[in-house]
Amino acid sequence: MICRSSPYRTVLRDNAVPTIFDLTSHLNKPHSRYRKRIKELSEEEIRTLKQQKIDEAFERQQATQECKESNAQNTVSEEGGQGQEEEAVPLTLEERENKDYLKSLFEILILMGKQNIPLDGHTVDELPEGIFASDNFQALLEYRINGGDEVLRKRFEMTAVNLEYCSKTQQKQMLEICESCVREETLREVRDSHFFSIVTDEVVDIAGEEHLPVLVRFVDDSHNLREEFIGFLPYEADPDMLAVKFHTTITEKWGLNMEYCRGQAYIVSSGFASKMKTVATKLLERYPQAVYTLCSSCALNVWLAKSVPVVGVSVALGTMEEVYHLFNQSPQLLVELDNTISALFQDNEEKGNELKQICRSQWTGRHDTFEVLVDLMQALVLCLDAVSSDSTVRWSNFITGRAFVLCSALTDFDFIVTIVIMKNVLSFTRAFGRNLQGQTSDVFFAAGSLTAVLHSLNEVMEHIEVYHEFWFEEATNLATKLDVQIKLPGKLRRAQQGDFDPDMTSENYYKEILSVPTVEHIIQELKDIFSEQHLKALKCLSLVPSVMGQLKFNTSEEHHADMFKNDLPNPDTLSAELHCWRIKWKHRGKDIELPATIYEALHLPDIKFFPNVYALLKVLSILPLMKVENEKYGIGRKRLKAYLKNTLTEHRSSNLALLNINFDIKHDLDLMVDTYIKLYPDKVEFQEDGIPPNNSEVTENA
Repeated sequence: MICRSSPYRTVLRDNAVPTIFDLTSHLNKPHSRYRKRIKELSEEEIRTLKQQKIDEAFERQQATQECKESNAQNTVSEEGGQGQEEEAVPLTLEERENKDYLKSLFEILILMGKQNIPLDGHTVDELPEGIFASDNFQALLEYRINGGDEVLRKRFEMTAVNLEYCSKTQQKQMLEICESCVREETLREVRDSHFFSIVTDEVVDIAGEEHLPVLVRFVDDSHNLREEFIGFLPYEADPDMLAVKFHTTITEKWGLNMEYCRGQAYIVSSGFASKMKTVATKLLERYPQAVYTLCSSCALNVWLAKSVPVVGVSVALGTMEEVYHLFNQSPQLLVELDNTISALFQDNEEKGNELKQICRSQWTGRHDTFEVLVDLMQALVLCLDAVSSDSTVRWSNFITGRAFVLCSALTDFDFIVTIVIMKNVLSFTRAFGRNLQGQTSDVFFAAGSLTAVLHSLNEVMEHIEVYHEFWFEEATNLATKLDVQIKLPGKLRRAQQGDFDPDMTSENYYKEILSVPTVEHIIQELKDIFSEQHLKALKCLSLVPSVMGQLKFNTSEEHHADMFKNDLPNPDTLSAELHCWRIKWKHRGKDIELPATIYEALHLPDIKFFPNVYALLKVLSILPLMKVENEKYGIGRKRLKAYLKNTLTEHRSSNLALLNINFDIKHDLDLMVDTYIKLYPDKVEFQEDGIPPNNSEVTENA
């Protein structure tokens, strides 16, 4: 498909498809030497042609303008001047001043959001009776007035000193508009990209209420995979209600079309997993192509452990996080732990140094987190015990108290059995999970190894008595080393009391209450998150040239790409295009390296000549399982974590959080002002006399 409309050169059309056919046969034909040659133009001729084009463009523009003026005159004469009434009415002085005033307020709110300044200043309890102190918003507003903002000065120069310039209700309304406008900038890019995936993070506390952080994955116009934070969703205890609210917010409030959703993943704390799985199931019923997957930012074994419906596992995970945070916030405590490890591993310094290095990383998020914890148990217990019993003033009361509580939790037999059994059960999925977070080729081959992983776990389930006997023996040996008494949980003995079953041993109890349900659950979870549809999608990763090369270019992506047939621009030519794609890389030059990731393939200069391949790679890259190759496009989650870490719970705001996390997104102040005037016209009219309403008046007006 050749475009010959240009007088200077022959160029490919944008939708041209490359061919493998021989286009050099004309060289062997004698008559080809007499082909007409394109005349080479001199500089004078080129200047003449350019001037002609400029003159023609000017004439067309003049003709278009005259035509528009003629049509406008005809319309006015026919409609009796109705068109004049439809023209924009110029703003009055009061309306212009009011817009400038609102713009100043929005600028202050955006500044507070970007700099993470809470709206409230001193609480009432902190101030003596009769003392008035403005909140942070009003303080910044006063500072701006003192700095020479004439618009604000004229508005408030006759206002009482102790009167709020902008009520809490109005602040909330304006913040909601700020949040909506900033979010819309990201959502507009998502809609332009068509396809996206939804990812949620762990439930967080926002000013005393539980919220679910929501992120969206998409490929932007520059072919970059991005993961952006788009807001918080109020958490509902009822899973069915949560599913309805989740769907309503995404489709109606945020305006995303779930028909284009190609993946969903939920990173949740222990206890919330079953509810979020209900949400995933209900969305899958309505949108079968929204594949339920694991998220690349969470290790498979950690994700599986958080989803196990056993209370003991949830308690163990919580204890592990508390231990990590205690040592992470005290460098002095980490040094104490290093000394303890050195003393215990004198005969194996290499192992000791490895554990010291691990302690300085986020070891609770590793694939082998339970194995690390079992290796560290003796050092942790000895260190915490020494700190809690230290009678000097070396440690603060907080650290001493936390060390005592956590040492007691670690030396509970129930905790020891739980972490040992989890370590052994998850050892079957450790390598599989590590490959899922590896290179693209690792992910591709990991998808093919799932059958072997499930086979191993099913074999464990068939011989659970034998496996559990070994696991329990390991737990009792560790308990003996830590001088912990081996016994049934106190809650079980209290519940049975007089009806205590003499045949109920600790080994049988933990087999029924922990080993069996854990293995059964992990088998089922692996089947759910690696459904047939998900595995088909992962098989399409053979489109990546490096994977194709490892398979000796003997691939058959078209058989697995059926699920994405409706997402392709030219599905009828898919087979021929894939053949061209394979030939391109099979017969590449010796100095050309095969792209190793989807990111590299999407940024190839000639990828636009393979529209179906590009569409497939684009959809594959947004699957939550695939990691964001370029870190600067996956900072949404990091900024979310930073905001939650740096902001006190009572100072958190879902509106300000979005402004803070997306501080680099452009914002249109005029749009925010116009939106506010359109939504709250009564309030704007009420304030045109120059005196802001007090709190009671705002409440009545609202």
